[in-house]
Amino acid sequence: MSSPISPKILKGGIVLLDPNTSAVLKIIPLQYNPETVTRTLQAQRLAEGASQADALRLTGPPAESYKMDVEFDATDLLEVSDKQTLEVGIQPALTILEKIVYPESSRLTSNNALASAGILEIVPMESPLVLFIWSKHRVVPVQLTDFSITEEAFDANLNPIRAKISLSMKVLTVRDLGFDHKGGSLYMAYHRQKEQLANKFKPGSLGTLGQNSI
Repeated sequence: MSSPISPKILKGGIVLLDPNTSAVLKIIPLQYNPETVTRTLQAQRLAEGASQADALRLTGPPAESYKMDVEFDATDLLEVSDKQTLEVGIQPALTILEKIVYPESSRLTSNNALASAGILEIVPMESPLVLFIWSKHRVVPVQLTDFSITEEAFDANLNPIRAKISLSMKVLTVRDLGFDHKGGSLYMAYHRQKEQLANKFKPGSLGTLGQNSI
């Protein structure tokens, strides 16, 4: 008897876009999909003390965040003597994610030169637009808010060969980016996708809840 064909499992990942041109700068698929992804939503309402007429009003999209632990392991590559892994372990995979929160060294040098020349107002450095992709239903512009790395095993040269990264990401909405920004349009697509999925829900009846009417 032939074994059933295993379905193709998509990988989650992060995509970096140029914030000005929307060009794709880097695609970072996760080595392993995390077993859990935690989402937190905080409704945005009028400040406490608002009138009773405003009790049900929302001032905008919720403040939403994602948290997950991502694992990297060089075991398979070491078994086939992958040259790069033998030289530096999993450092490229770790540092490509770290680099998201690092400004370009050239910009640091340039800003330092401007400061030395007496320029008083230096524009803060702009980072790439970060997208967290978790299936076709979740393509979300995010900002990394917390990033910790636990290196769990090392080779003879102290290169990390197994590690866990804990990521916390804030969803960027149109309130953060505006409607005309590429990230704003991607957020609105994400927002509409939620509405479409919610419309697929099959509602129950009051009788299920032990009620005849409300």
